[in-house]
Amino acid sequence: MSGHNKWSSIKHKKGKADAQRGKAFTKITRELITAAKIGGGDPNGNARLRAAVLAARAVNMPNDNISRAIKKGTGELEGVTYEEYLYEGYGPSGVAVLVKVLTDNKNRTVADIRHTFSKFNGNLGETGCVNWMFSKKGTIAVSKEATDEEKLMDIALELGADDVANDPESHEYEVRCEPETFEDVKKGLEGKGIKVTSAEVAMVPQTTVHLEGKAADQMLRMMAALDESDDVQNVWANFDISDEAMEAFGG
Repeated sequence: MSGHNKWSSIKHKKGKADAQRGKAFTKITRELITAAKIGGGDPNGNARLRAAVLAARAVNMPNDNISRAIKKGTGELEGVTYEEYLYEGYGPSGVAVLVKVLTDNKNRTVADIRHTFSKFNGNLGETGCVNWMFSKKGTIAVSKEATDEEKLMDIALELGADDVANDPESHEYEVRCEPETFEDVKKGLEGKGIKVTSAEVAMVPQTTVHLEGKAADQMLRMMAALDESDDVQNVWANFDISDEAMEAFGG
C-alpha cells in the first residue's frame, strides 16, 4: 500500500492531538467555507460540503462552528475568501508530491511550501510535472483483522468499488472506487459491519518509489512539515515505506 493511504492513517491517529492544537478545526473550517461558497450551503445537494461536515464531526467540531463556517461560505456571515491551488514537486529520491492548499495569501503560501521542499532535499516543480502520475480515486482502508480478502472483494464489488488492493506488507486492505461512488461504498461497507479505519478521496499514484533508512525518515518529516501548515489541506506522494517505519514515525 502506497504512502498516500499510510500517511492518512498516521494523520487519523494524530487527529485528537491536532484538534487540541486547533489544526484540524482550522483546516476543516477552510474546507467548509470553500465548499459552501462553490456549491451552496445544503450538504444534501453538495457532496464536497457533505464530506467536509463528516470530517468536522469526526474530530468533534461543535455544530455552531460548522454552521458559522457554512454561512461564511454562502455569504450570510462575513468571512475570509480562500483560493484553492495544487502545487507539484519532488521529494527525497525523486518522490512525486502533490500539495493541495486553501489560502488567502498565495505569495506567502508558495514561499512556505518552496522552503519546506528545499529543507528536505526536494524541489517545487512546474504545474503538470507530476500530476500525471496520479489518478483521483476513493480509497477506503479496512483492517485485515476485520475480514478476509475474498469476502471483502465480493462485498466491495457489489457496492460498486473497482478493486481491493492487498499489499502483503500492510496491515490493511485498500478498497478503491471512483470518487462519484465513494460515499455509497463507504456507507455500504459500514452497513455490512466492516469497520473502516480511514477513508478519503485521494490522488492515488500509478507507480511508487520504495524508501528506506534516511530517505524514508526525510520523506516522512517533509510530509509532517507540509501538513503542519494551516494552508495545506492534503499532501499526496508516491512513496512506499514499510508499515513498521510508518508506525514508528506515527508513534
